[in-house]
Amino acid sequence: MTDVVDSDELLRRMHRARACAVEEGRRWRSRSEELRTTDPQGSQEAAVRTVAYEAVLRVLDEVLTPGRTSG
Repeated sequence: MTDVVDSDELLRRMHRARACAVEEGRRWRSRSEELRTTDPQGSQEAAVRTVAYEAVLRVLDEVLTPGRTSG
């Protein structure tokens, strides 16, 4: 982590992180739904991961577009 990056590169990295959080959130939500009837414990774990990615997404949204979301 000794690389120096300019603000444009930092912004690109944050946008990539946001896109990754969106995709992972979708993936874990889908997994949770798939496991709901066959593996309730696995479904619950996937749901927790979904919530974690949603939290990351909210933080990145606030950093990238301050004040755009309420709550």
